[in-house]
Amino acid sequence: MIRIPKYKLILAVFDLLILESSFFLAYQLTTRISFHNSVGIYLTFFPFSLLISIIFLFTFQANNLYKIHVFLTKALQIVSIIRSLFYGSLTLIFILFITNFPYGLSSRLFFGFYIASVLTFEFVFRVFARKAFFKSLLRNQAFRRKVLIVGTGESGKSLAAKFFVEDFLKIDVAGFVDDEIRVGTEIVGKAKVVGTVADILNSSNHLEIDEVIISIDKISYEELIKMIDAFNKKGWFVRVNSELFKTISENLIVERYGEVPLVSSSPEVRSNVIMLLKVLFDKIFALMGLIILFPVFLVIGVIIKLTSEGPVFHRQKRIGKDGKEFYFLKFRSMTVVDGEDEQRKKMMIQFMKQDKINENGDAKVINEQRVTKIGKFLRRYSIDELPQLINVIKGDMSLVGPRPCLPYEYEHYEDWQRERVKVLPGCTGVWQVYGRNRVSFNDSIVMDLYYINNMSPWLDLQLILKTIPVMLFGKGGK
Repeated sequence: MIRIPKYKLILAVFDLLILESSFFLAYQLTTRISFHNSVGIYLTFFPFSLLISIIFLFTFQANNLYKIHVFLTKALQIVSIIRSLFYGSLTLIFILFITNFPYGLSSRLFFGFYIASVLTFEFVFRVFARKAFFKSLLRNQAFRRKVLIVGTGESGKSLAAKFFVEDFLKIDVAGFVDDEIRVGTEIVGKAKVVGTVADILNSSNHLEIDEVIISIDKISYEELIKMIDAFNKKGWFVRVNSELFKTISENLIVERYGEVPLVSSSPEVRSNVIMLLKVLFDKIFALMGLIILFPVFLVIGVIIKLTSEGPVFHRQKRIGKDGKEFYFLKFRSMTVVDGEDEQRKKMMIQFMKQDKINENGDAKVINEQRVTKIGKFLRRYSIDELPQLINVIKGDMSLVGPRPCLPYEYEHYEDWQRERVKVLPGCTGVWQVYGRNRVSFNDSIVMDLYYINNMSPWLDLQLILKTIPVMLFGKGGK
Protein backbone atom coordinates (compact mmCIF):
# COMPACT_ATOMS: atom_id res chain seq x y z
CA MET A 1 0.00 0.00 0.00
CA ILE A 2 1.49 3.34 -1.09
CA ARG A 3 0.11 6.64 0.16
CA ILE A 4 2.91 9.00 -0.82
CA PRO A 5 1.63 12.49 -1.81
CA LYS A 6 1.89 13.08 -5.55
CA TYR A 7 4.23 16.07 -5.26
CA LYS A 8 6.74 13.91 -3.36
CA LEU A 9 6.69 11.31 -6.11
CA ILE A 10 7.26 14.01 -8.74
CA LEU A 11 10.21 15.43 -6.78
CA ALA A 12 11.68 11.94 -6.43
CA VAL A 13 11.35 11.34 -10.19
CA PHE A 14 13.13 14.62 -10.98
CA ASP A 15 15.89 13.76 -8.50
CA LEU A 16 16.26 10.33 -10.11
CA LEU A 17 16.63 11.94 -13.54
CA ILE A 18 19.26 14.33 -12.16
CA LEU A 19 21.21 11.49 -10.53
CA GLU A 20 21.17 9.29 -13.64
CA SER A 21 22.06 12.21 -15.94
CA SER A 22 24.92 13.17 -13.61
CA PHE A 23 26.18 9.58 -13.68
CA PHE A 24 26.21 9.51 -17.48
CA LEU A 25 27.76 12.99 -17.73
CA ALA A 26 30.51 12.11 -15.23
CA TYR A 27 31.32 8.96 -17.18
CA GLN A 28 31.41 10.89 -20.46
CA LEU A 29 33.77 13.54 -19.01
CA THR A 30 36.01 10.91 -17.39
CA THR A 31 36.45 8.57 -20.36
CA ARG A 32 36.08 11.13 -23.18
CA ILE A 33 34.85 8.45 -25.55
CA SER A 34 32.24 9.08 -28.23
CA PHE A 35 28.67 9.75 -27.20
CA HIS A 36 27.43 6.71 -29.14
CA ASN A 37 29.84 4.35 -27.38
CA SER A 38 29.11 5.99 -24.01
CA VAL A 39 25.40 5.21 -24.35
CA GLY A 40 26.10 1.55 -25.10
CA ILE A 41 28.47 1.13 -22.15
CA TYR A 42 26.17 3.11 -19.86
CA LEU A 43 23.36 0.64 -20.53
CA THR A 44 25.61 -2.23 -19.37
CA PHE A 45 26.15 -0.69 -15.94
CA PHE A 46 22.71 0.93 -15.64
CA PRO A 47 21.72 -1.44 -12.75
CA PHE A 48 24.78 -0.20 -10.84
CA SER A 49 24.01 3.47 -11.50
CA LEU A 50 20.38 2.87 -10.50
CA LEU A 51 21.55 1.34 -7.21
CA ILE A 52 23.66 4.43 -6.50
CA SER A 53 20.71 6.69 -7.38
CA ILE A 54 18.39 4.82 -5.05
CA ILE A 55 20.92 5.15 -2.23
CA PHE A 56 21.05 8.91 -2.82
CA LEU A 57 17.23 9.06 -2.88
CA PHE A 58 17.21 7.34 0.52
CA THR A 59 19.70 9.95 1.72
CA PHE A 60 17.52 12.78 0.36
CA GLN A 61 14.52 11.30 2.16
CA ALA A 62 16.44 10.92 5.43
CA ASN A 63 17.52 14.57 5.22
CA ASN A 64 13.94 15.82 4.72
CA LEU A 65 14.26 17.00 1.11
CA TYR A 66 10.76 15.70 0.38
CA LYS A 67 9.04 17.64 3.16
CA ILE A 68 7.03 20.49 1.74
CA HIS A 69 8.25 23.18 4.16
CA VAL A 70 11.88 22.27 3.38
CA PHE A 71 11.30 22.40 -0.38
CA LEU A 72 9.68 25.84 -0.07
CA THR A 73 12.42 27.28 2.19
CA LYS A 74 15.68 28.15 0.42
CA ALA A 75 17.97 28.06 3.48
CA LEU A 76 16.63 24.75 4.78
CA GLN A 77 16.89 23.22 1.34
CA ILE A 78 20.51 24.28 0.78
CA VAL A 79 21.57 22.80 4.13
CA SER A 80 19.67 19.57 3.41
CA ILE A 81 21.20 19.25 -0.10
CA ILE A 82 24.75 19.67 1.22
CA ARG A 83 24.17 17.25 4.10
CA SER A 84 22.60 14.69 1.74
CA LEU A 85 25.49 14.87 -0.71
CA PHE A 86 28.01 14.52 2.12
CA TYR A 87 26.48 11.28 3.43
CA GLY A 88 25.73 10.04 -0.09
CA SER A 89 29.35 10.70 -1.10
CA LEU A 90 30.68 8.65 1.82
CA THR A 91 28.44 5.78 0.77
CA LEU A 92 29.53 6.07 -2.88
CA ILE A 93 33.22 6.09 -1.91
CA PHE A 94 32.70 2.94 0.13
CA ILE A 95 30.86 1.15 -2.70
CA LEU A 96 33.41 2.12 -5.36
CA PHE A 97 36.24 1.05 -3.04
CA ILE A 98 34.90 -2.44 -2.33
CA THR A 99 33.66 -3.13 -5.89
CA ASN A 100 36.59 -1.65 -7.85
CA PHE A 101 34.05 -1.26 -10.65
CA PRO A 102 35.36 -1.27 -14.26
CA TYR A 103 34.94 1.35 -17.04
CA GLY A 104 36.78 3.99 -14.98
CA LEU A 105 34.00 4.36 -12.41
CA SER A 106 36.37 3.88 -9.46
CA SER A 107 38.57 6.84 -10.42
CA ARG A 108 38.70 10.02 -8.34
CA LEU A 109 38.00 12.03 -11.48
CA PHE A 110 34.69 10.20 -12.06
CA PHE A 111 33.70 10.69 -8.42
CA GLY A 112 34.51 14.43 -8.58
CA PHE A 113 32.56 14.97 -11.81
CA TYR A 114 29.59 13.00 -10.50
CA ILE A 115 29.23 14.87 -7.19
CA ALA A 116 29.84 18.24 -8.89
CA SER A 117 27.14 17.47 -11.48
CA VAL A 118 24.58 16.37 -8.87
CA LEU A 119 25.30 19.45 -6.74
CA THR A 120 24.96 21.80 -9.73
CA PHE A 121 21.74 20.27 -11.09
CA GLU A 122 20.14 20.02 -7.64
CA PHE A 123 20.93 23.67 -6.90
CA VAL A 124 19.46 24.76 -10.24
CA PHE A 125 16.33 22.65 -9.74
CA ARG A 126 15.71 22.97 -6.00
CA VAL A 127 17.10 26.44 -5.21
CA PHE A 128 16.75 28.60 -8.31
CA ALA A 129 13.80 26.97 -10.13
CA ARG A 130 11.85 25.61 -7.15
CA LYS A 131 9.15 28.30 -7.00
CA ALA A 132 8.47 28.21 -10.73
CA PHE A 133 8.45 24.41 -10.64
CA PHE A 134 6.07 24.25 -7.68
CA LYS A 135 3.69 26.81 -9.19
CA SER A 136 3.56 24.97 -12.51
CA LEU A 137 3.03 21.70 -10.67
CA LEU A 138 0.11 23.01 -8.67
CA ARG A 139 -1.65 24.56 -11.65
CA ASN A 140 -2.77 21.01 -12.29
CA GLN A 141 -5.81 20.38 -10.10
CA ALA A 142 -4.69 16.78 -9.63
CA PHE A 143 -2.01 18.02 -7.26
CA ARG A 144 -4.33 20.00 -5.01
CA ARG A 145 -5.00 18.16 -1.76
CA LYS A 146 -8.29 17.95 0.08
CA VAL A 147 -8.07 17.59 3.84
CA LEU A 148 -10.63 16.77 6.50
CA ILE A 149 -9.98 18.51 9.82
CA VAL A 150 -11.10 16.66 12.96
CA GLY A 151 -11.81 19.23 15.66
CA THR A 152 -13.40 22.68 15.60
CA GLY A 153 -11.42 24.14 18.51
CA GLU A 154 -8.90 26.94 18.25
CA SER A 155 -6.15 24.73 16.78
CA GLY A 156 -8.48 23.32 14.10
CA LYS A 157 -9.83 26.76 13.18
CA SER A 158 -6.40 28.39 12.99
CA LEU A 159 -5.12 25.56 10.80
CA ALA A 160 -8.05 25.94 8.38
CA ALA A 161 -7.61 29.74 8.31
CA LYS A 162 -3.95 29.25 7.39
CA PHE A 163 -4.95 27.02 4.46
CA PHE A 164 -7.38 29.67 3.19
CA VAL A 165 -4.94 32.57 3.55
CA GLU A 166 -1.72 30.82 2.47
CA ASP A 167 -2.99 29.27 -0.75
CA PHE A 168 0.55 28.43 -1.93
CA LEU A 169 0.10 25.14 -0.09
CA LYS A 170 -2.81 24.36 -2.43
CA ILE A 171 -4.81 22.62 0.30
CA ASP A 172 -8.60 22.61 0.20
CA VAL A 173 -10.54 22.06 3.41
CA ALA A 174 -13.21 19.48 2.59
CA GLY A 175 -14.89 20.06 5.94
CA PHE A 176 -14.72 19.64 9.70
CA VAL A 177 -15.55 16.67 11.89
CA ASP A 178 -16.88 17.29 15.38
CA ASP A 179 -18.99 15.32 17.83
CA GLU A 180 -20.61 18.38 19.46
CA ILE A 181 -21.31 20.81 16.61
CA ARG A 182 -24.38 20.41 14.40
CA VAL A 183 -23.77 19.15 10.86
CA GLY A 184 -23.83 22.02 8.34
CA THR A 185 -22.49 24.64 10.77
CA GLU A 186 -19.94 26.91 9.09
CA ILE A 187 -16.66 27.02 11.02
CA VAL A 188 -14.09 28.91 8.90
CA GLY A 189 -14.93 30.49 5.56
CA LYS A 190 -17.32 28.15 3.79
CA ALA A 191 -15.92 25.02 5.43
CA LYS A 192 -18.70 23.27 7.36
CA VAL A 193 -19.07 20.43 9.82
CA VAL A 194 -19.75 17.33 7.70
CA GLY A 195 -20.46 14.89 10.54
CA THR A 196 -19.28 13.29 13.75
CA VAL A 197 -16.27 11.02 13.98
CA ALA A 198 -18.61 8.01 14.09
CA ASP A 199 -20.55 9.28 11.05
CA ILE A 200 -17.38 9.54 8.96
CA LEU A 201 -15.96 6.19 10.09
CA ASN A 202 -19.24 4.30 9.58
CA SER A 203 -20.05 5.88 6.23
CA SER A 204 -19.72 3.53 3.26
CA ASN A 205 -19.54 6.57 0.97
CA HIS A 206 -15.88 7.68 1.05
CA LEU A 207 -15.35 11.41 1.01
CA GLU A 208 -13.05 12.62 -1.76
CA ILE A 209 -10.17 13.58 0.54
CA ASP A 210 -6.40 13.03 0.50
CA GLU A 211 -5.70 13.21 4.20
CA VAL A 212 -7.18 13.64 7.66
CA ILE A 213 -5.70 16.13 10.12
CA ILE A 214 -6.61 15.47 13.74
CA SER A 215 -6.43 18.81 15.55
CA ILE A 216 -8.38 18.48 18.80
CA ASP A 217 -7.45 20.73 21.71
CA LYS A 218 -8.49 18.39 24.53
CA ILE A 219 -8.23 14.65 23.99
CA SER A 220 -6.80 11.71 25.92
CA TYR A 221 -4.03 9.43 24.66
CA GLU A 222 -6.51 6.57 24.51
CA GLU A 223 -9.00 8.50 22.34
CA LEU A 224 -6.31 9.90 20.06
CA ILE A 225 -4.63 6.53 19.36
CA LYS A 226 -7.99 4.85 18.69
CA MET A 227 -8.96 7.66 16.33
CA ILE A 228 -5.68 7.44 14.41
CA ASP A 229 -6.07 3.67 14.06
CA ALA A 230 -9.68 3.98 12.90
CA PHE A 231 -8.89 6.57 10.20
CA ASN A 232 -5.90 4.52 9.03
CA LYS A 233 -8.18 1.52 8.56
CA LYS A 234 -10.33 3.68 6.26
CA GLY A 235 -7.26 4.08 4.03
CA TRP A 236 -6.76 7.79 4.62
CA PHE A 237 -3.41 9.43 5.31
CA VAL A 238 -3.46 10.81 8.87
CA ARG A 239 -1.54 13.72 10.37
CA VAL A 240 -1.80 14.93 13.96
CA ASN A 241 -1.59 18.41 15.47
CA SER A 242 -1.68 17.74 19.22
CA GLU A 243 0.18 18.64 22.39
CA LEU A 244 0.24 14.91 23.18
CA PHE A 245 2.61 14.41 20.22
CA LYS A 246 4.73 17.44 21.06
CA THR A 247 7.76 15.27 21.88
CA ILE A 248 7.86 14.13 18.22
CA SER A 249 7.87 17.65 16.73
CA GLU A 250 10.46 18.75 19.31
CA ASN A 251 12.89 15.89 18.67
CA LEU A 252 12.34 15.05 15.00
CA ILE A 253 11.90 17.15 11.87
CA VAL A 254 8.27 16.68 10.88
CA GLU A 255 6.20 18.04 8.01
CA ARG A 256 5.05 21.62 8.55
CA TYR A 257 2.13 23.30 6.84
CA GLY A 258 3.20 26.90 7.20
CA GLU A 259 4.52 27.00 10.76
CA VAL A 260 2.23 24.27 12.09
CA PRO A 261 4.04 20.98 12.82
CA LEU A 262 1.99 17.97 11.75
CA VAL A 263 3.06 14.50 12.86
CA SER A 264 2.53 11.84 10.20
CA SER A 265 0.62 8.90 11.66
CA SER A 266 0.22 6.71 8.58
CA PRO A 267 2.84 4.60 6.83
CA GLU A 268 3.56 6.02 3.36
CA VAL A 269 4.65 2.59 2.16
CA ARG A 270 3.53 -0.69 3.70
CA SER A 271 3.48 -3.97 1.82
CA ASN A 272 4.38 -7.63 2.28
CA VAL A 273 7.42 -7.10 0.05
CA ILE A 274 8.69 -4.23 2.22
CA MET A 275 8.19 -6.28 5.40
CA LEU A 276 9.99 -9.25 3.84
CA LEU A 277 12.92 -6.99 2.90
CA LYS A 278 13.01 -5.73 6.49
CA VAL A 279 13.27 -9.31 7.81
CA LEU A 280 16.04 -10.20 5.32
CA PHE A 281 17.90 -6.98 6.09
CA ASP A 282 17.66 -7.72 9.84
CA LYS A 283 19.00 -11.26 9.62
CA ILE A 284 21.79 -10.53 7.11
CA PHE A 285 23.17 -7.54 9.02
CA ALA A 286 22.72 -9.20 12.43
CA LEU A 287 24.73 -12.20 11.21
CA MET A 288 27.42 -9.94 9.73
CA GLY A 289 27.52 -8.00 13.01
CA LEU A 290 28.00 -11.16 15.07
CA ILE A 291 30.81 -12.39 12.81
CA ILE A 292 32.64 -9.05 12.90
CA LEU A 293 32.11 -8.55 16.65
CA PHE A 294 32.99 -12.11 17.70
CA PRO A 295 36.48 -11.12 19.00
CA VAL A 296 34.88 -8.23 20.94
CA PHE A 297 32.38 -10.67 22.48
CA LEU A 298 35.23 -12.89 23.66
CA VAL A 299 37.15 -10.01 25.28
CA ILE A 300 34.04 -8.63 27.01
CA GLY A 301 33.08 -12.12 28.21
CA VAL A 302 36.52 -12.66 29.81
CA ILE A 303 36.44 -9.22 31.51
CA ILE A 304 32.95 -9.83 32.94
CA LYS A 305 33.99 -13.25 34.34
CA LEU A 306 37.15 -11.82 35.90
CA THR A 307 35.52 -8.78 37.52
CA SER A 308 32.31 -10.18 39.06
CA GLU A 309 30.58 -13.42 39.92
CA GLY A 310 27.89 -14.71 37.61
CA PRO A 311 27.30 -15.59 33.95
CA VAL A 312 28.55 -13.55 30.99
CA PHE A 313 25.06 -13.13 29.52
CA HIS A 314 21.95 -11.91 31.26
CA ARG A 315 18.79 -13.71 30.08
CA GLN A 316 15.56 -11.94 30.93
CA LYS A 317 11.93 -12.40 29.96
CA ARG A 318 10.65 -9.59 27.78
CA ILE A 319 7.43 -8.94 25.88
CA GLY A 320 7.67 -9.27 22.11
CA LYS A 321 5.26 -8.91 19.22
CA ASP A 322 1.58 -9.41 20.08
CA GLY A 323 2.44 -9.73 23.78
CA LYS A 324 4.41 -12.99 23.44
CA GLU A 325 7.25 -13.55 25.88
CA PHE A 326 10.83 -14.25 24.79
CA TYR A 327 14.24 -14.40 26.44
CA PHE A 328 16.16 -11.18 25.91
CA LEU A 329 19.99 -11.33 25.86
CA LYS A 330 22.45 -8.75 27.20
CA PHE A 331 25.97 -8.76 28.54
CA ARG A 332 25.58 -8.90 32.31
CA SER A 333 26.27 -5.44 33.76
CA MET A 334 24.85 -5.94 37.27
CA THR A 335 25.37 -8.17 40.26
CA VAL A 336 23.21 -11.28 40.28
CA VAL A 337 20.05 -11.37 42.43
CA ASP A 338 17.53 -14.14 43.05
CA GLY A 339 14.25 -13.50 41.27
CA GLU A 340 13.02 -10.04 40.27
CA ASP A 341 14.80 -6.82 41.21
CA GLU A 342 12.00 -5.62 43.48
CA GLN A 343 13.52 -2.18 44.03
CA ARG A 344 13.76 -1.51 40.31
CA LYS A 345 10.25 -2.90 39.78
CA LYS A 346 8.83 -0.52 42.38
CA MET A 347 10.74 2.45 40.85
CA MET A 348 9.58 1.60 37.32
CA ILE A 349 5.89 1.24 38.19
CA GLN A 350 6.03 4.57 40.01
CA PHE A 351 7.74 6.18 37.00
CA MET A 352 5.04 4.81 34.67
CA LYS A 353 2.19 6.10 36.83
CA GLN A 354 3.68 9.54 37.51
CA ASP A 355 4.71 9.99 33.85
CA LYS A 356 7.33 12.62 34.53
CA ILE A 357 11.10 12.93 34.41
CA ASN A 358 13.02 12.65 37.68
CA GLU A 359 14.14 15.79 39.49
CA ASN A 360 17.67 15.36 38.13
CA GLY A 361 16.28 15.48 34.58
CA ASP A 362 16.81 11.75 34.05
CA ALA A 363 14.10 9.39 32.87
CA LYS A 364 16.05 6.14 32.93
CA VAL A 365 15.04 3.81 35.76
CA ILE A 366 17.78 1.51 37.05
CA ASN A 367 18.97 0.25 40.42
CA GLU A 368 22.43 1.85 40.33
CA GLN A 369 23.58 0.00 43.45
CA ARG A 370 23.69 -3.24 41.43
CA VAL A 371 25.73 -1.94 38.47
CA THR A 372 29.26 -3.41 38.36
CA LYS A 373 32.37 -1.37 37.53
CA ILE A 374 32.68 -2.82 34.04
CA GLY A 375 28.88 -2.64 33.78
CA LYS A 376 28.97 1.16 34.01
CA PHE A 377 31.20 1.26 30.94
CA LEU A 378 29.15 -1.32 29.03
CA ARG A 379 25.89 0.48 29.75
CA ARG A 380 27.20 3.95 29.00
CA TYR A 381 28.19 2.97 25.46
CA SER A 382 25.34 0.45 25.01
CA ILE A 383 27.84 -2.36 24.53
CA ASP A 384 25.75 -4.53 26.85
CA GLU A 385 23.02 -4.47 24.17
CA LEU A 386 25.11 -6.15 21.43
CA PRO A 387 23.99 -9.76 22.21
CA GLN A 388 20.51 -8.72 21.06
CA LEU A 389 21.81 -9.46 17.55
CA ILE A 390 21.25 -13.12 18.53
CA ASN A 391 17.61 -12.27 19.30
CA VAL A 392 17.33 -10.73 15.83
CA ILE A 393 18.60 -13.89 14.13
CA LYS A 394 16.19 -15.99 16.21
CA GLY A 395 13.31 -13.78 15.03
CA ASP A 396 12.39 -12.44 18.47
CA MET A 397 13.54 -8.91 17.62
CA SER A 398 14.28 -6.57 14.73
CA LEU A 399 17.25 -4.23 14.31
CA VAL A 400 14.80 -1.31 14.54
CA GLY A 401 11.57 -1.24 16.52
CA PRO A 402 9.96 -0.27 19.83
CA ARG A 403 11.70 -0.92 23.16
CA PRO A 404 10.93 -4.44 24.50
CA CYS A 405 9.31 -4.14 27.92
CA LEU A 406 9.36 -6.40 30.98
CA PRO A 407 6.30 -8.55 31.82
CA TYR A 408 5.39 -6.50 34.91
CA GLU A 409 5.62 -3.29 32.87
CA TYR A 410 3.27 -4.79 30.29
CA GLU A 411 0.80 -5.73 33.03
CA HIS A 412 0.58 -2.06 34.06
CA TYR A 413 0.15 -0.75 30.49
CA GLU A 414 -3.05 1.07 29.59
CA ASP A 415 -4.82 -0.18 26.46
CA TRP A 416 -3.37 2.51 24.18
CA GLN A 417 0.15 1.78 25.43
CA ARG A 418 -0.19 -1.86 24.37
CA GLU A 419 -0.21 -0.68 20.76
CA ARG A 420 3.57 -0.68 21.22
CA VAL A 421 3.68 -4.48 20.80
CA LYS A 422 2.06 -4.53 17.34
CA VAL A 423 5.47 -5.12 15.75
CA LEU A 424 8.72 -6.84 16.71
CA PRO A 425 10.71 -4.94 19.34
CA GLY A 426 14.01 -3.48 18.19
CA CYS A 427 17.65 -3.17 19.20
CA THR A 428 17.32 0.53 18.41
CA GLY A 429 14.45 2.85 17.53
CA VAL A 430 13.06 6.37 17.70
CA TRP A 431 12.98 6.36 21.52
CA GLN A 432 16.54 5.02 21.83
CA VAL A 433 17.94 7.62 19.38
CA TYR A 434 15.93 10.75 20.17
CA GLY A 435 14.57 10.18 23.67
CA ARG A 436 16.72 7.76 25.65
CA ASN A 437 16.80 9.20 29.20
CA ARG A 438 15.26 12.59 28.41
CA VAL A 439 11.56 11.86 27.97
CA SER A 440 8.68 10.77 30.17
CA PHE A 441 7.16 7.29 30.00
CA ASN A 442 4.17 8.35 27.88
CA ASP A 443 6.47 10.27 25.54
CA SER A 444 8.59 7.15 25.06
CA ILE A 445 5.42 5.25 24.10
CA VAL A 446 4.44 8.02 21.66
CA MET A 447 7.89 7.81 20.04
CA ASP A 448 7.49 4.05 19.58
CA LEU A 449 4.00 4.50 18.13
CA TYR A 450 5.37 7.13 15.75
CA TYR A 451 7.81 4.52 14.47
CA ILE A 452 5.06 1.91 14.04
CA ASN A 453 2.94 4.37 12.05
CA ASN A 454 5.88 5.46 9.90
CA MET A 455 7.77 2.20 9.34
CA SER A 456 9.82 2.31 6.15
CA PRO A 457 13.23 1.14 4.90
CA TRP A 458 14.58 4.71 4.85
CA LEU A 459 13.46 5.38 8.44
CA ASP A 460 15.14 2.13 9.58
CA LEU A 461 18.36 3.08 7.80
CA GLN A 462 18.24 6.59 9.26
CA LEU A 463 17.78 5.29 12.81
CA ILE A 464 20.56 2.70 12.46
CA LEU A 465 23.00 5.38 11.23
CA LYS A 466 21.99 7.75 14.04
CA THR A 467 22.45 4.97 16.62
CA ILE A 468 26.19 4.79 15.87
CA PRO A 469 27.10 8.25 17.32
CA VAL A 470 24.71 7.64 20.23
CA MET A 471 26.78 4.55 21.12
CA LEU A 472 30.20 6.07 20.39
CA PHE A 473 29.62 9.12 22.56
CA GLY A 474 27.61 7.36 25.26
CA LYS A 475 24.68 9.74 24.76
CA GLY A 476 22.07 9.03 27.44
CA GLY A 477 23.76 5.79 28.52
CA LYS A 478 23.51 4.83 32.15
